[in-house]
Amino acid sequence: MKFAGKVVLSLALSATVLTGCKTTEVLGTGQVLHQGYVVDEETLALAPVGSSREQVLLSLGTPSTTATFDNEVFYYISQKRTRPVAFMKPKLVEQSVLAVYFDKDGVVSQLAHYTLKDGKVFDMISRTTPTGGKEMTFLGQLLSGNGIGKSMARSILSDGSDYGK
Repeated sequence: MKFAGKVVLSLALSATVLTGCKTTEVLGTGQVLHQGYVVDEETLALAPVGSSREQVLLSLGTPSTTATFDNEVFYYISQKRTRPVAFMKPKLVEQSVLAVYFDKDGVVSQLAHYTLKDGKVFDMISRTTPTGGKEMTFLGQLLSGNGIGKSMARSILSDGSDYGK
């Protein structure tokens, strides 16, 4: 009888825990976040291959970004992220990049549509600046023996006779 009670209790506990995994769908607490420019087919039809740069700007609007050096490519970027509850980090679900390529005369030569399957995930709103060099933790800096870590190690390990010098 004790064994049957333990089995029923463990099954009930397992069912309760597994039900918690589906609460976002049952309760509808999940969030869907859209970022960027979502291009629909009707708007895209207004800027076919052969149209001018001005026509693309009028129909699609200002691009999310342009090519770095020659301004011969407009990029319209959009992302869809989801998160189960408001305090969790959003997870990237969809990414769409519409690339409009121009020739030397400013006429659309090619339209390309890239998704998550086509490339690397990138953050449109990055709040960090990459720096050169080696990244080290505070403890790593202390143990490396360079700069402040070296002087701190000397002061900790010294016998105290250096004070006042």
